[in-house]
Amino acid sequence: MSKPSSKANKNSRRKRSHKKRPFACVQPAQRLPAEQPSLFGDTGNHPGIISRPEHCISRKDIDREALKVLYCLKDNGYIAYLVGGSVRDLLLGRRPKDFDIGTNARPEDLKKLFRNSRIIGKRFRLVHVYFRGGKIIEVSTFRCRSDYDDREAAREGIRDTHIFGSPQEDAFRRDLTINGLFYNIADFSIIDYIGGMADLKQGIIKFIGNDPEHRCLKDPVRMMRAVRHAARTGFTIETNTWESILKHSDKLRLCAISRVRDEWIKDLRSGYSRPWAELMLKSGLFASVFSGYISALESKEKGLVRKLLFGLLGHLDRRVNDGVEVSEAIMLALFTYPRLCVTPEWKALDVDRLKWPTYEVRSMLSEILYPYDFRRSVRDIAAQILSSQWNISICLAKGKWPKRVWNKATFRESVMFYDLVQEVLGQPVIGPDPHLRPGPKPLKKSRRRKRRPQPTKRLASEPEEIHV
Repeated sequence: MSKPSSKANKNSRRKRSHKKRPFACVQPAQRLPAEQPSLFGDTGNHPGIISRPEHCISRKDIDREALKVLYCLKDNGYIAYLVGGSVRDLLLGRRPKDFDIGTNARPEDLKKLFRNSRIIGKRFRLVHVYFRGGKIIEVSTFRCRSDYDDREAAREGIRDTHIFGSPQEDAFRRDLTINGLFYNIADFSIIDYIGGMADLKQGIIKFIGNDPEHRCLKDPVRMMRAVRHAARTGFTIETNTWESILKHSDKLRLCAISRVRDEWIKDLRSGYSRPWAELMLKSGLFASVFSGYISALESKEKGLVRKLLFGLLGHLDRRVNDGVEVSEAIMLALFTYPRLCVTPEWKALDVDRLKWPTYEVRSMLSEILYPYDFRRSVRDIAAQILSSQWNISICLAKGKWPKRVWNKATFRESVMFYDLVQEVLGQPVIGPDPHLRPGPKPLKKSRRRKRRPQPTKRLASEPEEIHV
């Protein structure tokens, strides 16, 4: 029997090794030096360089898949920076949720470089690199400073080639100074174009640039991000930045509704929703974002509304920080209940019999959360949890838990919600599964007289036995 040739063995080994590689590294046509000093053409625009011994970021704290992408870009001659909030969180000793990467490689080059990737976006295209386990690393090309956003640029006929820029331009187009820091994988240094390192050490939240009002007017959502990071870090918002937010807080109503909704939902899930709500109220942004909520905060019962709002958001933060998964429906119920419980329509639902006014509660939720929209399933579950609060009160008063109450799919969430509200108000809680505890003994049933069994009649058709 003949042995396979050595050439065939080499080809088979090449195929096997090709399958094991997570992505294919293709050499670009133009190789750029990866060393930091060669990146600056103008000697007067050098950024601050914080070398490795002067900062606390270590590669062991960076996600493994992010390091693979960074090194693949570097080895192929591209600039590879860790950018955005991941650098900020690593400097603060926190674990970033996402690791975003900035590079001078164009989306088409990235698509060739990483087999397991996809280009997303219509105008400013990003590249998502996919790994096992559903992990995604987002890679973006450095973007230039422009007074046009994506829609305006498309309207003015600005080409895609005018969107991309240098690392310095990309740093200056970001929102806050603490979010404009870059980590260079080539020499493990931090690159600071906008003074973000000094603000990070002093605990200051500040817009990039010398004109914070222009930043607020150009993209009002930046005001929400400034409040968010001040709440998460405990930093102080810089004076000029704070005055600009106070002056232009009403401009948030000009932004896209879906974009604003995604921002405040992200804040509710952050684990710092209580300090976020306090800063939103102080800055005037709360009235712009939740126009249906502000009337209750100015009514006679504003003390109760504030107490419930801050107390329930505090409970939400503790659950999120403890790693408990909180659904979007429960978050909406916790956030809207302080406004809901002081409305005349809610008080009119108080009856002495078991009833689930889900339709009425859903209508009130839509008024409070207007103009923001959510999935119908989320709104229905939140309405069921809120409408069950009346039934829990009735069952506690009567000492009975009928099956049609505890057999509901949202019964445990409703009891948990009831206990959270009671705890904020300083009232006794009932604890989980109250229907399983022994209650009062039922009344003795009257004995019924048993009916005597009737004798069975013999059928006429049955033949009689004849004895001879």
